[in-house]
Amino acid sequence: MTREDRTRERARLAQLAIELTAKRGAEITPEVLAAEAGLSRARIDALFPQESDLFDATAERWFAPHVEMMEDVVSSDLPTIRKFYEFFARRFVHHRKEYRRDPETFALLCELGSRRFERVRSYIDLADHYLCELIAQAQADGYFEGLEIDQALSLINQMVVAYTQPEVLMMLDERLSEHKLAVIVETMFAGLSGRDRGARGVSGLRAA
Repeated sequence: MTREDRTRERARLAQLAIELTAKRGAEITPEVLAAEAGLSRARIDALFPQESDLFDATAERWFAPHVEMMEDVVSSDLPTIRKFYEFFARRFVHHRKEYRRDPETFALLCELGSRRFERVRSYIDLADHYLCELIAQAQADGYFEGLEIDQALSLINQMVVAYTQPEVLMMLDERLSEHKLAVIVETMFAGLSGRDRGARGVSGLRAA
């Protein structure tokens, strides 16, 4: 079997594992995958030799559309403000579609990801990497004055957390919309900066 054949077979079985997770309502073990795929356990072990390899393959399958969307936006020639909107909106719309199509399976897959957060952290880091590229482009255009890139990254992630965290989507769903996201992005570009406009200039909270 060539490397390409092995990659295709792993991807096929990872997709099957996701479908079986939806069908059974539980994480799929190598034993179950072997039985459902009509393969020997030895064949499954050859494709996924480490205990975590099957989970990693299903995570890669789950995140693949998100990676493709982010790369498309970052490499596009859209205006910077539109890139910011598309960067978040495309992934939000994809997540919302998957959630509404099958809420129980979506919640289960999110739970599995949270349970093995260290195994999916690289995808979160990748999203931050691409966002930093967009922040650098915006700063070159004169936006986000007085902020280091990592400061802007932290602030922006907090501003759009409802549109990037699937757990929040499950709680809010109908309250979230592309229009609201666009307003948030436009607000960033209208005033996000490191300047003190008066909110910080007191020693403590006080009654109005």
